[in-house]
Amino acid sequence: MGADYRNSNPKPALSTVPGPPPAEQARRRDELTHHKRLALGLLIVAAVVYIACQVIAHTAELGAGASWWVGLIRTGAEAGMVGGLADWFAVTALFRHPLGLPIPHTAIVKTNKDRIGRSLAGFVGENFLNAELIIDRLQKMNVPTDIGRWLATPGNAELCSRKVGEAIVWAVNNTDEKEVTAIIKSAVVDKAAEPAWGPPAGRLLEQLIAEGHTEPVIEQFAAWLHRQALRNPGFFDRIVDDKLPGWAPGFMHTIAADKLYREVIGFTEQIATDPTHEFRRHLARIIAEFADDLQHNDRTIAKVEQLKQEVLASRAVTDLPAVMWQSIAGNLNTQASDSTSLLRTKITAWLVTFGNALLDDTARRRWLDTLITKGARFITENYGDNLTSLISDTIAGWDTDETVDKIELMVGKDLQYIRMNGTIVGSLAGVAIYLLSSLAVLVAGA
Repeated sequence: MGADYRNSNPKPALSTVPGPPPAEQARRRDELTHHKRLALGLLIVAAVVYIACQVIAHTAELGAGASWWVGLIRTGAEAGMVGGLADWFAVTALFRHPLGLPIPHTAIVKTNKDRIGRSLAGFVGENFLNAELIIDRLQKMNVPTDIGRWLATPGNAELCSRKVGEAIVWAVNNTDEKEVTAIIKSAVVDKAAEPAWGPPAGRLLEQLIAEGHTEPVIEQFAAWLHRQALRNPGFFDRIVDDKLPGWAPGFMHTIAADKLYREVIGFTEQIATDPTHEFRRHLARIIAEFADDLQHNDRTIAKVEQLKQEVLASRAVTDLPAVMWQSIAGNLNTQASDSTSLLRTKITAWLVTFGNALLDDTARRRWLDTLITKGARFITENYGDNLTSLISDTIAGWDTDETVDKIELMVGKDLQYIRMNGTIVGSLAGVAIYLLSSLAVLVAGA
């Protein structure tokens, strides 16, 4: 029922006292009014009986026996009135000043609301947020075994996977895109822009050269160059056409182009097949010099920095954080919502495996039990005061009159039974006292 009350009043203000929904409040208020009337009715009955007995005793001529009975009833009614009035005062004094009179030590809840909140917080802290008490309770519960048994039960791992998926979807959909893109920009784009690109790129290239990783690249480049020469004989025809004079005969064009083609093909084939070819060594020297220039040549470093600024200012890079988040968010939403997705199936499989491991592996159960115990101790020892202060601070923030009304609404019905019992028990006590007094008189007279 308490959970229903919390759900019925979402996001209460600090000064608003939580409680049942309006319909439930109305029902409880009617019950409280009804029981107040019952208690008052009993008190009135006692008063009427007392007055009637007084009238009878002073106006009617009664025999000894009748007089005794009237005295008995009158004493019981009188004691009932005293008991009922005393308990009415006590119950009323809890919430307000009886008859509106500012009698000391009345309106206890109203005048001591904050102190009651602190006392309640202290009581909870001492008796419920005690580390040893919680740990002892957790150890008796055998939580790891219960978790393992629950996860191993068919359907429960899938349920957990679905709940995790729903949590992921909720988190993604409730995340501020601007904040996330700002974080991505700070972590990726801004970090990339901070250092000069030239020196670290030069050091990386130098390391690749030292480890021999550039040789396969040169080899692949030589093979690619040879393939391009083989595939483009027309390219050499165009070169010859551009270089030879227009009056040269056509066969000279053909001979020159063919010779140039064969020479280039032979040259590129040598480069592609000879690892020690001079062209390869020259290319390796160029790469090594470039690696050194990236680190030490101010002009090269400046050119790389200019290139960096152009890259970072490009539309592709400025849009990168938003594009990354849209891709991540879309993929997470899709994966988390689909029970057959890789993410959901992996979560389900892991939970089942973990549950079975808890049932079969004593060491795993001991590990989880230790983890839970340490976690409980850490939370209670480091945040117990925060949790208890939440109680006292929340109660201190409540409106005083509303607090009094809500508390009376919650427990007032039961307190009215105290008033009824005060009248009834008082009457019985009065009757008992009268009987004992009569008995004492009889004994003394004998």
